[in-house]
Amino acid sequence: MDKKNILLVDDHKIVRDGIKAMLEDELHYQVVAEADSGKKALELLKEVAVDLIIMDISMPDMDGIACTKEIKSHYQDAHILILTMLNEEQHIRTLVEAGAKGYILKNSGKEELLKAIEATLQGDNYFSEAVARVIMMDLVSRNQPKSLKKEPIPVTDRELEVLALIIKEFTNQEIADQLFLSVRTVDTHRRNLLEKTGVRNTAGLVKFALQHHLLKDRL
Repeated sequence: MDKKNILLVDDHKIVRDGIKAMLEDELHYQVVAEADSGKKALELLKEVAVDLIIMDISMPDMDGIACTKEIKSHYQDAHILILTMLNEEQHIRTLVEAGAKGYILKNSGKEELLKAIEATLQGDNYFSEAVARVIMMDLVSRNQPKSLKKEPIPVTDRELEVLALIIKEFTNQEIADQLFLSVRTVDTHRRNLLEKTGVRNTAGLVKFALQHHLLKDRL
């Protein structure tokens, strides 16, 4: 299997060195480029083909939010894993909307880093437990928009089962194994959920489920 190429974007060299150290013995991943700002990252992406971008939020010249938006505007299928601090919940919401897929804390260990990398590369969302808790607390604390006070969305029990496992960060294959379904069937349920809720991606499903309390008896 070919190694997946990774671009590290963080203005702290010690953070980049730490991530490289955790990945140096991994057979499937290799760091091929580094940048200390969003602008440098955009320049490198014109020269180096990468499979995953691991990026900090707070950086000089261009922060992770602006850089994520710029990357997604030019490379729609780019896989972006964000490094966050717990006091950056407002930024996390913005990055979800911008299209970043993974979110882990800077003090995460190797095991969680590898899980986040794998999930993000597969196109799934990955929220570290602490980050997911921040997002849920924020959603619960906000007033429910008037636009949400409509007739209930006709979601089936099976779709709710799939949705509950999506919230728990299961991949399509893991959901299929858990519910004794084919991966194709799981993907169909996921597409149906997107169509019924009117959201564009898995992150939107997470937000929709929490806002509508769809899974209050299942999580």
